[in-house]
Amino acid sequence: MTARFWTGARRPRASAAGLRARGFMVAAAFLLCALLPVAQLAASGRADAAPADPLRDTWTLAVTQFDVSGLPHARRAAGDVIVRNLVERLGEVSFRIRLDPELAFYESYEWRRSVQETARALAARQNDRALLLFRGEPGWRYRRELRRIEEDIELLQAELARREAEAPRISAEPRFALTQAARDGVFPAPPAVGAERRFVQAQNADGFLAGEIFEFHGRFFVRLRVYALYADGIVFEDDIIFSMYDIGGAVDEIAVRLASALSGAPPARLAVAAYPPDALILIDHGFAGTGEVEAMDRPPGTVTIAVEAGGWIPQAVEVELAAGELAQVEVVLAPQQLAEVFIDVPDTPRVAVYHGARFVGETPLAIMLPADVPAYIALEGADGAMARAIIPVPSMLDDPFNFAFTLRIPPPGDRRVNNARRRFYWSFAGVWGTLATWWIASGITNGRIMALGQPGATMDFYLGTRRAFNISTGASIMMVPAIGYAIFELTRYLGAANESAVQVIRPEARRR
Repeated sequence: MTARFWTGARRPRASAAGLRARGFMVAAAFLLCALLPVAQLAASGRADAAPADPLRDTWTLAVTQFDVSGLPHARRAAGDVIVRNLVERLGEVSFRIRLDPELAFYESYEWRRSVQETARALAARQNDRALLLFRGEPGWRYRRELRRIEEDIELLQAELARREAEAPRISAEPRFALTQAARDGVFPAPPAVGAERRFVQAQNADGFLAGEIFEFHGRFFVRLRVYALYADGIVFEDDIIFSMYDIGGAVDEIAVRLASALSGAPPARLAVAAYPPDALILIDHGFAGTGEVEAMDRPPGTVTIAVEAGGWIPQAVEVELAAGELAQVEVVLAPQQLAEVFIDVPDTPRVAVYHGARFVGETPLAIMLPADVPAYIALEGADGAMARAIIPVPSMLDDPFNFAFTLRIPPPGDRRVNNARRRFYWSFAGVWGTLATWWIASGITNGRIMALGQPGATMDFYLGTRRAFNISTGASIMMVPAIGYAIFELTRYLGAANESAVQVIRPEARRR
């Protein structure tokens, strides 16, 4: 490599194009430095103009274990059902209205937290400035770091003043939610007296529900209480007494009162009228009455009303209830169309016929069934022969449809299915065992064959290689019958399992 250097005092002159390029770069750099603060100011102006999202937009409730020690052991399972049904109903609450005391508490809480965070950051930077003198940095680096720390301190002081002057914006209608443990059905033990605040903070919640269930003269007595963080005390307490037969309605009643207290909104009222007058009315899968249900309190939200009656088409509707609203719902069922179906067993008269579990007569039999609804029909002969099937009931009403059944003696029970399943599992294990044997023996054989050409191979080593080869070959030969036997046992298992399956039969030709 040849090194070049200048021996004279004169340096080569830059060309005109090079000077123009350097001037353009300097001008671009100056323009960028001038526009950068403007861009930052515009960006900060846009960020300040955008309204901040309200804080505390979720109100979370934890659920603790209910004290059921006052119940007899035979009834403690019912106590657990009451708690889980109550938690399930609380899952329907969607929002909470915060009143002024709660808003003031969370505003003060968030204001202190925000100011403390900024104050801690300011104190840390002031500490860095005090320690900078003792770090022994060179003068130019010390002045650079000092200037940077002073700028950070000035910004943090301005931020601290802004946060001290501004009150944080708290959501007035946060979303109501249960803790993940409550949704999973895991309820921690309730806290001791005086430890409620720490318990709520540990659960990352805004309050908790506790209660006890005990027996009172043969009835259930349920007492509930809700602790809220903002009040640092009990904000709701209620109790109800009911019998075992009224457990569904009692849970609904106390759930409505509890949901209304937690949501902070007045409950909605719902009245239902149904036709025909003897129709069953179910509200959220719970029995509410027949024909007509008087106005009852319900938590705001979506409610499902199902109405059904024999000989009528069932109907289900969903209603959105608003807080303080009286909703009157009328459900009129349409009559169920019937089709005539003729059931017979050729050459075997007087066979008992069951529609579901209800005895309807003996063959030959013509019965009226709901149209366009599959029907489960079971037949039992005098000799123990049986037939079961699902028949598709047609919608045509002019002629009856003929369904011919064939009776047979049912299989002896589950023993045959269990034996067939066991044999299939053993055959399947045999396939995997044969495959593992072939894979291991083949690996040993290949390794030994590669080592036979090396010096020092003995006759015993050769005979061992021969045995490994024979095992590998035998396993590969046995693979085919093992797979075939497994397929055979699988077929037998499926056949035995499907012997008792309910078949779907189609109607034969119409008859007068």
